[in-house]
Amino acid sequence: MSKSRIKFICTNCGYSSLRWLGKCPSCESWNSFTEELIEEKKSAKKKFTGELNIVKLSSSVHVEEDRIKTNINEFDRVLGGGLMPGSVILIGGDPGIGKSTLVMQAASKINGEVLYVTGEESANQINLRAKRLKVYSEKISVMTETDLDIILSAIEKHAPQVVIVDSIQTTYKPNFDNAPGTITQIRECTSELMQLAKKKHCTIVLVGHVTKDGTIAGPKVLEHIVDTVLQFEGERSYSYRILRAQKNRFGSTNEIGIFEMHDDGLQEVKNPSEIFLSEREKEITGSVVTSSMEGTRPILLEVQALVTPSSYGNPQRVATGFDYRRLSILLAVLEKRANLRLSAQNVFLNIAGGIRIDEPAVDLAVCCAIASNFSNKFARNDSVVIGEVGLGGEVRSVSNIDKRIHEAAKLGFNKVVIPSNNYKAIKNKVGVEVIAVENIISAIQTVLI
Repeated sequence: MSKSRIKFICTNCGYSSLRWLGKCPSCESWNSFTEELIEEKKSAKKKFTGELNIVKLSSSVHVEEDRIKTNINEFDRVLGGGLMPGSVILIGGDPGIGKSTLVMQAASKINGEVLYVTGEESANQINLRAKRLKVYSEKISVMTETDLDIILSAIEKHAPQVVIVDSIQTTYKPNFDNAPGTITQIRECTSELMQLAKKKHCTIVLVGHVTKDGTIAGPKVLEHIVDTVLQFEGERSYSYRILRAQKNRFGSTNEIGIFEMHDDGLQEVKNPSEIFLSEREKEITGSVVTSSMEGTRPILLEVQALVTPSSYGNPQRVATGFDYRRLSILLAVLEKRANLRLSAQNVFLNIAGGIRIDEPAVDLAVCCAIASNFSNKFARNDSVVIGEVGLGGEVRSVSNIDKRIHEAAKLGFNKVVIPSNNYKAIKNKVGVEVIAVENIISAIQTVLI
């Protein structure tokens, strides 16, 4: 015996209420409540009489799973070495960013049977996209279906190694009266796909939509159900795409994969530092090169700053690819510790190439770029500036200093400005001049000419 009742659930955070609310009390988002039909089944409680599957941790046998290689190095790096059998992977991103292109190219290079389930396109449309991407593989089977029961039957019958569901928002379970894409449907469909993945030991890749603020659409519990959550992002004005791991049970969440979009699909960027610095103007003020760690990979980036007098009461502070609040702190440190009067100046900061950096190791490069443009002095073209800046104006040490120096030397830079506390930890200077600084005043005097 079952009965149905209506609940209102926030599409942002999953908060439930018996009545409709204009503003969510949990995440404070407006007009995010949707009506959901909840079915409650009543059954007599039965005592479990079966055998419990309990083993000692010390007696368990550890078996290293053979990962499924996609043969796309950037993709495999973010996953932690490849697709893990029995796992469920969720890929989210803005519309048109290249999610379907990425999974199609990965499917074509997998050495095993792949079932591509699509609820958004017909088989002919998939075929046209495959021809455009020059994907010719006899191991890819296409299925246009949105009914979850039929999809589960197809997976059990054909037993593919990898299943791609594009997208999870179009899949529905017929037992529920809720429309496809609602919280109940997304949660239940993902849960059943997860159980089948563990049972059949196959990898399931889910393509997910995102909301207007960039988060994956659906309840937050969706991200807790799956094993890996990947975010595919990039600026529409740039051809570069970045794949990040927000959650990964089988690898690190610090790795990123960088791709470049072309007419025939995505191509790996094997040397992103060279790409990001290729259009750099050498004879210009306010330009400083820094090194940022993305997982285990150092990337050289150009920091650009523009300082102009303010014609209004409140000067503008604009940051692209950098944290706005962090910029405000660094401007206050420059004014207090380096005697740069920036309170009446407009400051515009840009990380060239469309990439976003949250690492504090780029603080010193930001300060030097602002000081360069404000004082109208050039920064050294052959130098890479690395260091975190504290509120007292001191330059603090950063991690992985050897990898950063090695990347700078590989791209032809002669000098690397680093925190003084990092100088003793250097194992190999690889033919570059390493300059240690203790505070932002000495750093600015060293970098500017």
